[in-house]
Amino acid sequence: MKILRLLGFQKLIYSRKDKRLAASIGLIVGSKPLNLSLYKLAFKHSSAAEENKSGVKMSNERLEFLGDAVLGAIVAEYLFLKFPYRDEGFLTETRSRIVNRESLNQVGQKIGLAKIVESDLSNKGLYSHKSIYGDTLEALVGAVYLDWGYNFCRKFVYKRIILPHFDLDDIINTTINFKSKVIEWAQKDNHSIDFVLISVSKSQRFKEFVVELNIDGESYAEGKGATKKKAEQEAAKNACEKLNLIL
Repeated sequence: MKILRLLGFQKLIYSRKDKRLAASIGLIVGSKPLNLSLYKLAFKHSSAAEENKSGVKMSNERLEFLGDAVLGAIVAEYLFLKFPYRDEGFLTETRSRIVNRESLNQVGQKIGLAKIVESDLSNKGLYSHKSIYGDTLEALVGAVYLDWGYNFCRKFVYKRIILPHFDLDDIINTTINFKSKVIEWAQKDNHSIDFVLISVSKSQRFKEFVVELNIDGESYAEGKGATKKKAEQEAAKNACEKLNLIL
């Protein structure tokens, strides 16, 4: 009862802006926040970070780290229970299709994070623009986990992220390991292939890897990604398209 009275008192002293934010969170999450400060931090991108009294820049990066782990665990549990007879490789690849940065970025935009995230990306590169809503979505998951606990967070992820925004049948039917596909083609037709790391560009938070796929010693396709593995997959995908290996 004391906690409830305290929460009621906190609501009375919310500013008009805080009330609007709490209402927006309620629509996105399914319940208004207990600790609004968690969500304020979740929506503060590193580009808009402010220093506290100790000189530490406060942004959503720590909540993003936590949310990434929690979201990965919840999605893994969901797939484990939904597909009791599928192997580890299938579960891993399906999970990666759900929690990859591009997918989360799209979901973040669809649920309205673009309207409430606080950022200053005027001097940032394209990649940071592309990933900001996925980063913020992970930070939001971290905030929900700390605010309401695991069970509520799991329901939030199931009902507000997975079920409305991911067609599992479509994901399963279109999941392709492009690198494996191009390697299989090369072995079948006696071609030599080699993935060569061309460059790695760095900003304060992000890396972009550029990988070239050589076939029989000649450059055939190029790929870019936030990791070397993703860049190799992108290069392999581009090669598969050129080779008409994608049905």
